[in-house]
Amino acid sequence: MSGAGGCGEYASNVALRLARVAGKPPLQVAEILRARLVGVGGVRDVVVTGPGFLNFLLEEQADPLGGLVREIRRCGARYGHGDALAGEVVALRVPYEVRAEVVADAVVRIVASQGGRATVEHREPVNVRPVPAPEDPAPLGPDAARWALLHPAAHDRPRITADHLVQREANPLFRVRYAHARVRAAGRNAARLGFDAEPGRLGEGAAHSDALQSPLADYPRILTAAATQRAPDRLARHLVTVADAVLPFLTCVLPLGEEKPSAAHRARLALAEAAGTVLAGGLSLLGIDAPEHL
Repeated sequence: MSGAGGCGEYASNVALRLARVAGKPPLQVAEILRARLVGVGGVRDVVVTGPGFLNFLLEEQADPLGGLVREIRRCGARYGHGDALAGEVVALRVPYEVRAEVVADAVVRIVASQGGRATVEHREPVNVRPVPAPEDPAPLGPDAARWALLHPAAHDRPRITADHLVQREANPLFRVRYAHARVRAAGRNAARLGFDAEPGRLGEGAAHSDALQSPLADYPRILTAAATQRAPDRLARHLVTVADAVLPFLTCVLPLGEEKPSAAHRARLALAEAAGTVLAGGLSLLGIDAPEHL
């Protein structure tokens, strides 16, 4: 059994090899084998393709990473949304100060992602009072300004500097947006090579996948915590973690040299796109654009 080709996580040509011994056409042998293999040992389905190749799709329980990717693909931008605050009305009382206003605006969306509803009022007693911005962040532009105000914890003084505009690794906002743009570029390049994403086994050589699985699986918990604690900084910092995990993984998504696209490449692309979905969804909740190109 190998990981190359086909439409499942693994493919096998065993039916072709047995056909001569059995004295039957390869397709007939493949169908006989398929009937015996479906549902056995974590096999979700077996698809017969070509002259008699068997393509194995595994149960999600046998492939937890594939199950996670399927869940993210199913939910799309709503992955991580839940009902932890269902029916609750959260009253946010903020001072007339730019950082408090921006934090409250993000909290409204994050609370809504967990089924609650937040209202914003300007009256005492104030219950949203982050350390104020030392100067007007508007010259940074809307996205960098919001990030500068939302990324630090509420008790930390935000830095309103041009560092948020620099396109280099030292800038967390750049890394998050760059990672999203790189994922989208990988999808476009895969389409040009004639394949698309399909969750499954990553195959050998999928370095850094373990480092990516954990922050993707943890995203719903982080989003719930950001909502219940009124802390958009938790979401912002988690997006940096996702970006830092997906960027090195992207090096193994596309075939190299004369390598042909395989089921493993489709699975790797699906995992990368799942990370892109999380990055885009999280940035949207913060009110920040997720560019397709950067």
